[in-house]
Amino acid sequence: MKIAEIKEALNNNPSAGLLAELAQDERSGVQKLLAAYYKKQQAEAAERERFAKMLLYEKQCYESGAQYVAGVDEAGRGPLAGPMVIGAVILPPDVFIKGLNDSKKLTAAKREQLYDEILAKALAVSVNIVSVYNIDRLNIYRATQEGMAQVLENLKIRPQAALIDAMPVQAEGIKTYSLIHGDALSASIAAASVIAKVTRDRMMDKLAQEYPQYGWEHNKGYGSGAHMQAILEHGATCWHRRSYEPVKSMNLPEAEHVPNKLIRLPEEANG
Repeated sequence: MKIAEIKEALNNNPSAGLLAELAQDERSGVQKLLAAYYKKQQAEAAERERFAKMLLYEKQCYESGAQYVAGVDEAGRGPLAGPMVIGAVILPPDVFIKGLNDSKKLTAAKREQLYDEILAKALAVSVNIVSVYNIDRLNIYRATQEGMAQVLENLKIRPQAALIDAMPVQAEGIKTYSLIHGDALSASIAAASVIAKVTRDRMMDKLAQEYPQYGWEHNKGYGSGAHMQAILEHGATCWHRRSYEPVKSMNLPEAEHVPNKLIRLPEEANG
């Protein structure tokens, strides 16, 4: 076989016989291809092993009688501006999503790629866009709790169990488990974190076009030096949280009464 033919064969599930035959081939090019093939196989095996560990909490829920298990996480608790977005995802028990991890550990490009794969493979996906009004009205902790309960209720499939990142939440008829650093421990929570993060980042990018002076396409509403300076120079917008400093000290009227927005994906447009 020519080198090009061998390369193609190694990319298409080669048989044990072919691998044994190539191991006897003394050509250096063949041995380099074979070494690269085995290195790739080892990396894929390690990734599957890592991902299997991220399904252990889900597996425990299935063994306890749950048919469907949701993961829940949020993006945007800390920013000075913009809504908070909460995601809920139900994955199939036998799912595999290569590279899925805590969204904070991923590049923006990788999150976008995983977002599409999660939507394609998930049994149900829901997001809750928690308004600035409700963040200010309830405080961020209660707004997160309430928003997480709402997003579970909005799933098109009702789960019997929910794994939630670092937040105690009560939902009628659903057994909830709060996991510290859950977005790094549970595939379902990690998937929810990606959905929430991508949804919110896209929203902030759109708002940045309307309010270019605040640099939201870069800081996503967090209190960067440039963002803080822009607030001092231009004041606050309707998207700034009145309960967060330095906006709180400006004594502005309360934010417009806007309810949370619950969306099922991908059936409904991403808000």
